[in-house]
Amino acid sequence: MQTEKVVDHIVNWLKDYANNAGIKGFTIGISGGIDSAVTSTLCARTGLELLCLEMPIHQAENQVTRASKHIDWLQSNYNTVKRQPVNLTPVFDSLVEALPPVANEEERFMSLANTRARLRMTTLYYFAALKGYLVAGTGNKVEDFGVGFYTKYGDGGVDLSPIADLLKTEVYEIAEFLNINEDIRKAAPTDGLWGDDRTDEDQIGATYPELEWAMKMQEEGKTENDFTDREKKVFLIFTKLNTANKHKMVPIPVCMIPSSLK
Repeated sequence: MQTEKVVDHIVNWLKDYANNAGIKGFTIGISGGIDSAVTSTLCARTGLELLCLEMPIHQAENQVTRASKHIDWLQSNYNTVKRQPVNLTPVFDSLVEALPPVANEEERFMSLANTRARLRMTTLYYFAALKGYLVAGTGNKVEDFGVGFYTKYGDGGVDLSPIADLLKTEVYEIAEFLNINEDIRKAAPTDGLWGDDRTDEDQIGATYPELEWAMKMQEEGKTENDFTDREKKVFLIFTKLNTANKHKMVPIPVCMIPSSLK
């Protein structure tokens, strides 16, 4: 990958999109992970205004620290960057108290994890409307179009997606080029929705390089019968998630009424 040229291409794309839309800047949630760090830096490089939101919800301390340090680094390098902390923990807790109990606690736990992402989306759009900004998404190609590893109308609710055509490994290449803080580059990827230290690999059962390989194999028309052992297991993980999460990757189905019925 021609990293420097890719960076320039994304920065120019962001700038042109904002200028054509008559928008003066971007807002983005900073999680302490590689994707939000790279995306926010690319936005900052446009020279347009950038509002970085910190939105902890029972967040692991190391994630909060990495996010804060990254915003400090952004502000020391780009004079158009501002930060806004918003503690969503009490909001989340109040919502949990208002919801009725359910029989299956595991299902409730999963649903509430996605609720965290949707609270953050709502907060991002509050500030975007207040400031006249666009919400910049942080999803990469494997997450957005491979396994659908994001929350629908949560971190998937954005105005534009600067890195959605980059594989995760390519995001890391750009992070190194941009000199993103080493603690972020070395941290295990996590969605940060559980309040503990579980990683994306813990949840998915495969690493991002493995998922990228499986995505390529699917594009080449391979099937599970072409592989054995670990490769077969990874391919099945990918295809299962790709199928289950397809609803996130395609337009909302519309029931079209035949003209003869109108």
